[in-house]
Amino acid sequence: MPHASRLLAALSFATATLLNAAQVAQAAPPTKPVPSVPYSWRNVAIVGGGFVDGFAFHPSVPGLLYARTDMGGAYRRDSGRDGSDAAWQPLMDFLPLADVNLMGVESLAIDPSDPSRVYFACGTYTLPSVPNGALLRSRDRGRTFERTPLPFKLGGNEGGRGNGERLAVDPMDGRVLFIASRNAGLWKSSDHGASFQRVDSFPDSAWQRLPVDGPPPAWGGSDGRSTPVFVLFDARGSSKGAPTKTIYVGIATKTRPSLWRSQDAGATWAPVAGSPQEHRPHRAALASDGQLYITYASEPGPGGKHFGGAVWRFDTAQGSWTEITPEPELARTASGYTGVSVDAKAPRHLLVSSVGRPGGEDMFRSTDGGATWRALVHAGSNSAVFDPVDAPYVADTGLHWLHDIQINPHDPDNAVVTIGYGLWETNNLRAADRGEPTRWRMKARGIEETVPLAFHSPTQGVPLISGIGDYSGFVHTDLDRPAPGNPKPPFFGNTHDVAGGELAPNVVVRIGHGRNGSKHLGYSLDGGATWQEPATVPDPKANEGFLAVSADGKTWIWTPKAGREWGVPQRTTDRGATWTPIDSLPKGTRVVADRVNPQRFHAMGLFDDQLYASTDGGQSFQARALSLPDGKVERPGAGSHNASGRGDDRGGQDKLYATPGREGDLWVAAFHGLYRAADGKAFQRLPGVTEIHAFGFGRAAPGRKEPAVYLMGTVSNKHGLYQSIDGGQTWRRINDDAHQWGLVLQVSGDPKTFGRVYVGTHGRGAIYGDPATPAKP
Repeated sequence: MPHASRLLAALSFATATLLNAAQVAQAAPPTKPVPSVPYSWRNVAIVGGGFVDGFAFHPSVPGLLYARTDMGGAYRRDSGRDGSDAAWQPLMDFLPLADVNLMGVESLAIDPSDPSRVYFACGTYTLPSVPNGALLRSRDRGRTFERTPLPFKLGGNEGGRGNGERLAVDPMDGRVLFIASRNAGLWKSSDHGASFQRVDSFPDSAWQRLPVDGPPPAWGGSDGRSTPVFVLFDARGSSKGAPTKTIYVGIATKTRPSLWRSQDAGATWAPVAGSPQEHRPHRAALASDGQLYITYASEPGPGGKHFGGAVWRFDTAQGSWTEITPEPELARTASGYTGVSVDAKAPRHLLVSSVGRPGGEDMFRSTDGGATWRALVHAGSNSAVFDPVDAPYVADTGLHWLHDIQINPHDPDNAVVTIGYGLWETNNLRAADRGEPTRWRMKARGIEETVPLAFHSPTQGVPLISGIGDYSGFVHTDLDRPAPGNPKPPFFGNTHDVAGGELAPNVVVRIGHGRNGSKHLGYSLDGGATWQEPATVPDPKANEGFLAVSADGKTWIWTPKAGREWGVPQRTTDRGATWTPIDSLPKGTRVVADRVNPQRFHAMGLFDDQLYASTDGGQSFQARALSLPDGKVERPGAGSHNASGRGDDRGGQDKLYATPGREGDLWVAAFHGLYRAADGKAFQRLPGVTEIHAFGFGRAAPGRKEPAVYLMGTVSNKHGLYQSIDGGQTWRRINDDAHQWGLVLQVSGDPKTFGRVYVGTHGRGAIYGDPATPAKP
């Protein structure tokens, strides 16, 4: 993911899976078994929103296509040839928080000889604190999986994640798999991936990082340099049922041989003579006539500066190399090349894609083995047409990260290409051969890979307003249809918080990363239909923090954050024309509005054992001891997002909440438990809850006075998504083991519809659930 917020996500996959038991083992009331309530779950339609970094068409089943993502799991599509009649199906929603590291898919592989088998090499990061990766193997096209632990880490959201494929199945003997790890060499399985053994004959010198090839990245993970990037079988001349003799492995290096070959099924290896060493290989495609096409760029990508690249053709029979680079002059200094695909029915028909191309990325088409090329995107009057109708927000987003491009082996007019926000697909590829424009649509329906950072479900009006990493956020007027586009002005990258007036639902305020010189705050006075910027903001550099809007919508309080620096909360009563610092609150204090009384605001210093209250519209706050019944909560150590051991700090834990419909009624959703206090009374710990990652309120159940309460966490020793309709006294689990989504950061009920709940995941987008059986009035 990196756009900026995706890189933050890359550093925060949730070491919440490695929870510090000492911090959660505080005294809790006795627990008892929790009942389950059946729910139906669907994505809030955004479409795409993350890096779909690899594809695999099955060569014997038309319409069967798989996709992998860098931190949102994998998907399958079963459709006709053009894909118009099918949505993508998520395959990894069953992964629990403890396995969130597996949501990043380093590589995927289909078994060419068995359409039912598919494999995913899963592991998001190679950081020391992160668990090893695993192979998820399926015999039923991803409907169910078996798991093989791997003795090394994988980097599904690290540098070079658009390279590949690092995992491959022998097309002649489906029992045989090879996987090229980033940091532990080449490994082989002879039992359909149930076990792996290191290929000791593959020389360490082929893949180990050398100092001359560049220092490791400052953040500690893998940047993809000098690591294996693809494994490719050449089965021509091999016998069915016997292991393929010829295997190629590409290494992302430019200081030593980058293409290695075995001609004895992996028993011995040697560098391929004459392989280019000026740039790093990215991907390879073998044509049926024995020509091997390889793309090169200066860096593994997807981010970073590129300083040139090339496309080469290797004649596997003659052992000769021919450079066939499109736009060779530009490629010598700037543009690299990433994706490459060969038409299964016409071996000299190719597609390649660029990376880092000045003036915008392009795709190139050849029908003569690369001797000549046609640009598809920057081709004057015949340029490709990209229709954003299926995901309107992409109209604001340029073409980028085209790291994999694939021609459908069953339909030479159908091709797909990866992008940083999903995929583009065409059904008239061969129009380019006639000098006509190709037409592309974002056929990613069902793929949802955003990271919701904030939810606001107003008491009247639209169902949901979301704050999203990288792509601003959306006003969702219809949960099942993509929103018409990012709300603006201003135009945001990330939206970090959204708040509105409980009694004035037309007032909505949001903060985020303003782009193109715009301010970092926007507001709407018509429930999200139109937006505008304020005249001023308290700190022009602040683009994050927390928001509170009074119940009547007239007072806004922003606790600003600029980089790592928190500011004193700032108050405005004139829609941002002027701001006044609230000096009675410490820097970085999150303020919440009372949901009934516009003059009341509340705030908390959890680790300072302080509770703050304002009765004059936020002008001043008075402090008193928080006094949780099991004592002061120790301040955690500093760290990025989740290094404190108290979950990911973008989540809903360790925060204060005000109860809808009840003046002065407060909740503390601490990471280690749940507390509640009526105005002026002491906090009491509620039973059963021993861990919280997300928290929110919804409409009361029919006949009940208490608002519904939702949390993602642990209740009665079981992690899940829970609902309470009696003020937290009892709970019922509303998700199931098939719907866990790895890490959940946000939960909010809908105040207009009992039972409806919105779930914000770390890479599987925004999800909404409704009871399978509606409640009776």
